[in-house]
Amino acid sequence: MQPQSPKSLVKSAACPLRPGEITDYDPLLELIGDARFVLLGEASHGTHEFYRERAQITKRLILEKGFTAVAVEADFPDAQRVNRYVRGRSGDLEAIDSLGGFQRFPAWMWRNADVLDFVGWLRTHNDDQPDDFSKTGFYGLDLYSMNSSMNAVVDYLDKVDPGAARRARQRYACFDHFGGDSQRYGLETTIGRSLSCEKEVVSQLVELYARASELARLDGRMAADEFFNAEQNARLVRNAEQYYRTMYSNDISSWNLRAHHMMETLIELNRHLTQKHQPPKIVIWEHNSHLGDARATAMGERGEWNVGQLVREHFAGETALVGFTTYHGTVTASSDWGGKAERKRVRPALDGSIESLFHETEIERFLLPMREAGRLKNALRAPRLQRAIGVIYRPETERQSHYFHARLADQFDAVIHIDETRAVEPLERTSLWDTGELPETYPSGL
Repeated sequence: MQPQSPKSLVKSAACPLRPGEITDYDPLLELIGDARFVLLGEASHGTHEFYRERAQITKRLILEKGFTAVAVEADFPDAQRVNRYVRGRSGDLEAIDSLGGFQRFPAWMWRNADVLDFVGWLRTHNDDQPDDFSKTGFYGLDLYSMNSSMNAVVDYLDKVDPGAARRARQRYACFDHFGGDSQRYGLETTIGRSLSCEKEVVSQLVELYARASELARLDGRMAADEFFNAEQNARLVRNAEQYYRTMYSNDISSWNLRAHHMMETLIELNRHLTQKHQPPKIVIWEHNSHLGDARATAMGERGEWNVGQLVREHFAGETALVGFTTYHGTVTASSDWGGKAERKRVRPALDGSIESLFHETEIERFLLPMREAGRLKNALRAPRLQRAIGVIYRPETERQSHYFHARLADQFDAVIHIDETRAVEPLERTSLWDTGELPETYPSGL
């Protein structure tokens, strides 16, 4: 008997997915079982289907398995505005207003039609809950918001302790002459042109730690939440200060610092949401490169780690890692950092890639469970190219810019493949997005 090819093994194990049929995810929920941390990835930061399917899976986890937190690859204070809205605690009247904090590039990551729909659904769901403990929150894990996080710490202290607020302002004034430019701060301290503010941000965090019991109990649950937010913002400032000093000297160290911060935030969120010894269940939305176990990728070989690896190590036996792939279509991305959102064509995946293998099955959409997959898992342990599109997509240098080697079966517990996908719709559509990228055959059509 001849061994089966990887294509035939994938085809036999694939669970077809029909558009809109959420019961097709029953095998995925069975695989997730009692896991408390479900990591849902994406192969790009600008694909409609990835956002939509993550939302559909998350809704089922909330309704059927009691998940009460969604943690995303976004800045903490921006996501906190959404959290207040979905919990009914903010002055924002509509879901679109709660997304107003997401102004930093790339705004379309969270200011898009699919996120808007999910936030609206989450508010409606929470409004029907009997108490605040039953409501599902929305939290940011990332660390780019150093300046707005400093403001959040001071605003909180202004309300509870004006003297402490004055001390916080004095410490954070160390950053004033950088004009709110965190990257400029990192560059000037790296080259020795300015002294670092490390001592000041650590001192501010230590003072908050020392007063944790006092401030968190000022007025019940809401006070505890507000203190947690302030503490997390102070922790973010400390980590971001170190991150920006490191990013100009060592790419691996800065990547690892960011991963460590996101994991630290997740651990603290898990601690904060634990009630009466009942640990919470948390869904995490990030890019595949953050959520697929780094030990199974070229990243790990370079000494990098990521959230997927750290979660598996720290919460062993309580995790499920789910990746997403696509073969071709369109994507919302920019050509350069800080550029406008464009609707770009995603080229057909390279030969030898995992996306090309999935395309060869001729199944348009499928779920591929791999945790107990036997021969399939062995076949998918061989390193293959895998595509990753972030907020920038440069098809002209696609092999160098957007592919890396990975052992898929060790990287994820399951993968969702959607062969042809389309660009996520930004809330602020630009002329570049509306026009889209012309096909290479234009104007001949050949």
